Amino acid sequence: MANGIGDVILEVNDLRTYIYTRTSVVKAVDGISFDLRKGETLGIVGESGCGKTMTALSLLQLVPKPAGRIVAGEILLNGEDLVQKSEDEMRHVRGQQISMILQDPQTSL
Repeated sequence: MANGIGDVILEVNDLRTYIYTRTSVVKAVDGISFDLRKGETLGIVGESGCGKTMTALSLLQLVPKPAGRIVAGEILLNGEDLVQKSEDEMRHVRGQQISMILQDPQTSL
């Protein structure tokens, strides 16, 4: 699918990622929605512990298992729902179509 300038390439709708402990459920990401258009750069900022890293891990399907899992929402990358992709399919997506720069970008670049 060819994208023109300004076309939505990433759409996140009502994403919810929870971490299950023995005694409780931590709502690490609780209903975030946003989109990213071709040519845009997205930075996620916020206070410590607000879910930035867990949001990024969710987009990459790298939520720590078995305790963590995406319980609702969709992550559409060029119209394909990443939540429905297998681990093997995601290996082809990560680094090629979507990636994350960690807190110290010099170690990532």
